[in-house]
Amino acid sequence: MEFITTLIKTITSFVESYIVPPQLLIYALLGTGLFLTLRLGFIQLIRLKHGIDVTSGKYDDPDETGDVSHFQALTTALSATVGVGNIAGVAVAIHWGGPGALFWMWMTAFFGMAVKYSEVTLSLKYRQIDENAAAHQGVVAGGPMYYIEHGLSEVYPAAKALWKPLAIFFALGLMLTSFLTGNAIQANTLADQVESNFGISPMISGGLSAVFVAIIIFGGIRRIGKVTSVLAPLMAILYVASALIILAMNFGEIPAAFATIVTEAFNPTAGVAGTGAGVFMSTLMWGVKRGLFSNEAGQGSAPIAHAAAKTEEPVSEGVVALLEPFIDTLIICTITGLVLITTGVWNDKHPTELLLSSGDVTYLPLDSEGRARPSASYNLITGDAPATITVVDGEPQYATEDTVLAWHDVRVDRFFVDEAQTIPFVGEILPSQKKAVATDGTSYTALYGNAVENSAPLTAKAFGKGLGRFGEWVVLLCVVLFALSTAISWSYYGDRCANYVFGASAIIPFKVIYILFHFIGAVSSLNVIWNFGDVALSLVTMPNLLALLLLSGVVWKSTKTYFEKEPWRNDD
Repeated sequence: MEFITTLIKTITSFVESYIVPPQLLIYALLGTGLFLTLRLGFIQLIRLKHGIDVTSGKYDDPDETGDVSHFQALTTALSATVGVGNIAGVAVAIHWGGPGALFWMWMTAFFGMAVKYSEVTLSLKYRQIDENAAAHQGVVAGGPMYYIEHGLSEVYPAAKALWKPLAIFFALGLMLTSFLTGNAIQANTLADQVESNFGISPMISGGLSAVFVAIIIFGGIRRIGKVTSVLAPLMAILYVASALIILAMNFGEIPAAFATIVTEAFNPTAGVAGTGAGVFMSTLMWGVKRGLFSNEAGQGSAPIAHAAAKTEEPVSEGVVALLEPFIDTLIICTITGLVLITTGVWNDKHPTELLLSSGDVTYLPLDSEGRARPSASYNLITGDAPATITVVDGEPQYATEDTVLAWHDVRVDRFFVDEAQTIPFVGEILPSQKKAVATDGTSYTALYGNAVENSAPLTAKAFGKGLGRFGEWVVLLCVVLFALSTAISWSYYGDRCANYVFGASAIIPFKVIYILFHFIGAVSSLNVIWNFGDVALSLVTMPNLLALLLLSGVVWKSTKTYFEKEPWRNDD
């Protein structure tokens, strides 16, 4: 596992340094969203109501081509987007970028609605139909790889030789993303929560969740659609209802929370891990990264699920897709962020077991005044661990040139040997051996201290502060359901990519590898998995955004024709 971690860190650093710098992703994503919003006449505002009508099923025709209904296509896509990003991703964004990161998540979602509409409309327009396909393969196959190859070849035939390789690159990239973002990260968060609450080893929880995911995904898109159409609404209702109760209890704090979010978006000062601290670009970056992870607008994944919808009108499914970023980010992520801010837990330190072998342990450089300096960049820079850290009466003894032990990149000030924090640790911490040795010779693999939380455990703290143990159980249950449903939906995205590149015979091998990655994610470091997932997202997002810009005229024409023709009225 050590080799895998090192390899992932190396690849992550190379891609972000030389291939897709984080700033480029910001400009490309928000720029494309703004362009499509203007070209389509603010489609996310004027056609949202029609999207709700289509999703309700009032225009459904079971005889039309496809594998699932409009509603099932939406819930499959929502099961992939409404998930860990809403519980853990918002916490991560606020931890690193401060409350202002939530504002940039909103911007990503608003402009992302126009992006998602364009993706899905093109995906339906250029999808491929195979009426003789087996149940586990699905009748239809669609997604960016198809509109990159066929759509761009149709509109720009002079450059036809370029489009197939670009489509293959996208499909391979999204297949990699499915292993990580939609799968390993989900398993990692699930295992982290289960271990925090019950002390169950990630080896066990990861194995059990892998078996469950395997049972569902080997049944194909129809089984996936049936499961997600039940899971997605139930888990969203439970999570949102609990969060709204907490917000009602803290109603007086909500106006101040909104003011903080907007103020910190442009003049960040409050990043708990130091990345706020006046660094505007970092706050912007964390908001965009976590917003993209949450609603997936621009990365080209959801169009694959929507392509399976039973319809002959591409735009009718495009308007359904408008609901995704709206529900996922503008509603659910906002609710999560407000709970974190109004309860005040986002920058609190909590009694924590500090497992010295954990990937959550980092070593940060001290500045000339003896203050820890967490990374203000977009990578999680851990610094070089010292050979030893001497601890006297629980307090580490650092010189100004040292690096300090931190948890989630925030310095830990005192260490104890007992959970109640009544017995200070005295001795040496040995980072290279991942243990601490007291002056009496006793070895410890874990110490205790007050530390900040991050990811899903931080959200659990917020719900627990509002609703007690019941609130923590709500987060635990939702993490389990969100993670499983997301992993289930993302398997479909990946197998469509495998089918595109290698043919139908690759679907079963893909699913086997997918289950293996689910288990690997459960037992790996949280920071490493999230970082590598972000890199994979950036690789697939860029070619997809290029295709959306080049095919924006096709989307505009299809939209104009559809709303002039009003085909849904023929079904009344």
